[in-house]
Amino acid sequence: MADVRPIRLGVNVDHVATVRNARGGRHPDPVRAAKAALAAGADGITAHLREDRRHITDDDVRRLKAEISAPLNLEMAATEEMLAITLKTRPHASCIVPEKRSERTTEGGLDAAGARAALAPVVAKLRAAGIRVSLFVEPDSRQIEAAAAVKASIVELHTGAWCEALSSGDAKAAEAEFERLGMAARKAASLDLEVHAGHGLDFATAERIAMLPEIVELNIGHFLVGEALFAGFETVIRLMRAAMDRGRARARGRAA
Repeated sequence: MADVRPIRLGVNVDHVATVRNARGGRHPDPVRAAKAALAAGADGITAHLREDRRHITDDDVRRLKAEISAPLNLEMAATEEMLAITLKTRPHASCIVPEKRSERTTEGGLDAAGARAALAPVVAKLRAAGIRVSLFVEPDSRQIEAAAAVKASIVELHTGAWCEALSSGDAKAAEAEFERLGMAARKAASLDLEVHAGHGLDFATAERIAMLPEIVELNIGHFLVGEALFAGFETVIRLMRAAMDRGRARARGRAA
């Protein structure tokens, strides 16, 4: 039987902070959400400290690092400000993402191929501090090759186009996007890059993408926070964990 590694769930707590910031104060607390997610079966916590601090704040990052025992993945733009904060915080991992003030959420992957010269020194400084470096990229060979060239340890594949095609009912486009994801995951693994995935995932899409054996971590946030309004945060974490495990079991069955 071929080796199929377990798949990890990273829970993004950004939009717990979004709800808090709508009114101000400290409730709901993203650190409390992080602890609840870990208690319910999450393997790590992700947070994105944006330039405009629209959701996660500097104090949230400090508290997450100090108060949670699991790995913290800090998403960041490749700017001097964010590099300095990340080097001071020293999270387990840092995922470099594109960032624009005008976007509601991260729109597409990082152009690693077009920004090699700028990314390489940022990656080098993070690696020198003992931080695992991930690049959030489209499922495209050029981007994956660029991630390997700048010596990132991980690529996180942007699943947004696949999820959007499914949501719009375009089955042909969805299958084409899923094939792209599969090919990109295999390409990354062949270059000794660890493969993660995220953006727009729900129970059904997480279960299916967990069938790709090269992908070892999914990072999911907005869907979980939204579903928690109806079912409770810990319940939806357990349901997501179960969906991912079902997909992984199918992957193992195929590999047997």
